[in-house]
Amino acid sequence: MSEEKAKSKVYFTDFRTHLDVPLTAKLQKLMRMAGIGQIDMNGKFVAIKMHFGELGNLAYLRPNYAKAVADVVKEQGGLPFLTDCNTLYPGSRKHALEHLDCAEINGFNPITTGCHVIIADGLRGTDDIEVPVHNGEYCKTAFIGHAIMDADIFISLTHFKGHEQTGFGGTIKNIGMGCGSRAGKMQQHQSGHPHVDQDVCRGCQRCARECGSDAIEYQDKVVDGKNVKRAFINPDKCKGCGRCIGACAFDAISNDNWDAPQMLGRRMAEYAQAVCYGRPCFHVSLITDVSPNCDCHGENDAPIIPDIGMLASFDPIALDQACVDLCEKAEPIRNSQLGDNMASPHFHDYHDIWKNNNPNVAWKETLEHGEKIGLGSRQYELITMK
Repeated sequence: MSEEKAKSKVYFTDFRTHLDVPLTAKLQKLMRMAGIGQIDMNGKFVAIKMHFGELGNLAYLRPNYAKAVADVVKEQGGLPFLTDCNTLYPGSRKHALEHLDCAEINGFNPITTGCHVIIADGLRGTDDIEVPVHNGEYCKTAFIGHAIMDADIFISLTHFKGHEQTGFGGTIKNIGMGCGSRAGKMQQHQSGHPHVDQDVCRGCQRCARECGSDAIEYQDKVVDGKNVKRAFINPDKCKGCGRCIGACAFDAISNDNWDAPQMLGRRMAEYAQAVCYGRPCFHVSLITDVSPNCDCHGENDAPIIPDIGMLASFDPIALDQACVDLCEKAEPIRNSQLGDNMASPHFHDYHDIWKNNNPNVAWKETLEHGEKIGLGSRQYELITMK
């Protein structure tokens, strides 16, 4: 009989603290307990991948947490920098100048964080490097922001929250989608294109404002004897990013390809594999301000569950699985998107917090595929630090 495979270790602490002990110090203690000191950082470049938040969004991680991580790196002799890649959609981070302005406005600068911000895929999102994907089934190579691959060591610092397409935005999303250049993001989003149910569409044009491809047009349609405008998505222009799905308040937009969210999740796992494979990596995730949708939105709705805590691990799959399991045990907040959904007379209980929050999502495939290709294990031991 073969020996049972050892479970990955995931370290956890809640947000309780004592007088004169800031949460940033508690996070640093957790990182040390999780073993970050085992990594030789002396004189080496260390990329700290995080999300600087879209302008108007207030759910992103505070710069104080980034400084806590950077200070631990510097204590070990490393040369840290904060990094992210440009977005595929319009907003405040679609090229490096806007992205740096956004980071500065949201509080990320050398004074507040103790290190510089570098946009990994350059001015226009085209400064990338094609990286082999170890055991890749859908992506044999991945297009990753150059600065991220130039680093000797990689650390992910993740705000764990809901997401309108991938169910939740966790460590794999922060790494896989977040480290992809514009070409990389397009490759991950290439399965299927959304379409509009024109009988449901109200013609509000919010989806068009979110579209980064100018793919949404408006067609005349007769409703109750009147000519009205209804949205139409041109498949020749659409990049399949899915922003319009999250933008529509009337559920008029869905994906033509039933397995597109599943395929997106698997490709994200393969992109994360490309980033992490063959070099020292460490991962931190904070379950706080768990908004129903991504920090890429220019707003953030109320949290769907209470704050839970901080986690750290060498295994990104185990870390995401542990975060999922902790969130599933949490009591939903009534005055939230999740609470509204569950209070609806038409509510269907999926017994899954993320599908109850956004019914059209898929997330299990991401972790299953990540485990399959050797990125990590869904089996973990949760070690609690008081």
